[in-house]
Amino acid sequence: MKSSHPKVMHKVGGKEMVGHVIDLGVALGADECAVVVGPDMSALEQVVSKHFKQAQIFVQEDRLGTAHAVLQARSVLNTGAANEGLVLVLYGDTPLLTKDALQGLIDQLHNGADVGVLGFEAEEPTGYGRLLLDEAGELAAIREEKDASDEESLVSFCNSGVMGFARKHMLDLLDQIENKNANGEYYLTDAIEVARTRGLKSIATVCREDDVLGVNDRVQLSQAERIFQDRKRVDAQRGGATLIAPESVFFSSDTVIGRDVIIEPHVVFGPGVTIEDGAYIHSFCHLEQAVIGPNALVGPYARLRPGTTLAQGAKVGNFVEIKKATIQEGAKVNHLTYIGDADVGARANIGAGTITCNYDGFFKHKTIIGEESFVGSNSSLIAPVTIGKGAFIGSGSVISEDVPDDALAITRPKRQIFERWAVRYRASQQRKKQSLKHT
Repeated sequence: MKSSHPKVMHKVGGKEMVGHVIDLGVALGADECAVVVGPDMSALEQVVSKHFKQAQIFVQEDRLGTAHAVLQARSVLNTGAANEGLVLVLYGDTPLLTKDALQGLIDQLHNGADVGVLGFEAEEPTGYGRLLLDEAGELAAIREEKDASDEESLVSFCNSGVMGFARKHMLDLLDQIENKNANGEYYLTDAIEVARTRGLKSIATVCREDDVLGVNDRVQLSQAERIFQDRKRVDAQRGGATLIAPESVFFSSDTVIGRDVIIEPHVVFGPGVTIEDGAYIHSFCHLEQAVIGPNALVGPYARLRPGTTLAQGAKVGNFVEIKKATIQEGAKVNHLTYIGDADVGARANIGAGTITCNYDGFFKHKTIIGEESFVGSNSSLIAPVTIGKGAFIGSGSVISEDVPDDALAITRPKRQIFERWAVRYRASQQRKKQSLKHT
């Protein structure tokens, strides 16, 4: 990856690749999670704990192959009620793997298989290990490409690396794996041949090639992102949302989109966004950690930052930024406005150019704007401050004290007009300009 970060910390859909894999395990109902990492990866360990707090982390100090890596978690594999159940071995750089892709493998293990692997038909098998089946259709061996014969190299059924084991046999199989191969490593895939010699049942199930796309560089990272986004777009549309130009809308892994939502082109959803039924998102908006209520309207060119909540029918218009604020039912913040650390009451109207001055250089302060109040254009509300229900703020005002309910607050200076001032000013400046030419 040519990066200072571990590969599996790079993100797809706004989530670390390893987070996708751990979350998949959680979704499958895993009771335990063991993660094997390389040395000096404390940042990665924190990411792992974020997704599965009880995850046990093991460090593989020497890179001696995939079987050696799995055996770093020996203490976990050797526990459990009579070693019942199954173990899945997943990889942190395959963020597109799904429950559906794994279900066949899981079903086979529950139905008597002792060890299994997830495979795919590769359009171009070069570089992949090959899955070799016997006459009965069971898995006979997994052959790494470097060790494959010419005939075996013609096989297009390839190994994804994802494997499953009946827990009661797993450690015995791994302990018998040797490193007699071109790389001198302990291959997890050799567990298949070991199992066969012991009369155990080995199987292979099929998934799509995209499901097990491994990411090894920035090019493959962008490929994974493209596939992820295509899937999310299809899911949103099948769930009842309209995407006018789907290819220009970008989702995060946790984006939730309701029914009858309309999303115009060029919208980006950062992490933590929920769009409820009937909301309308205009073009060129960016949303992150925000909740958009039913029938709310956003944009165009709006930015909703973390902590934003729009209630039913609220409206946020063009060139508006909202941060850590609630816009209550039917309230309008139509244009050219910043609302931060605030609560805007139901049916309030915030005029163009209004800002909440929420930061004093040291601390953030809150602004409360009452329901059905009216804030005139180009007003500055200096927090902490409360605007009462039904109150009016005159345009261009700077409000630093609370305003009572139904009151009018105006802080404009008294108008002053100086007749013919501009004539005298221009003449004065012209004389100065002329004098400069002669010096």
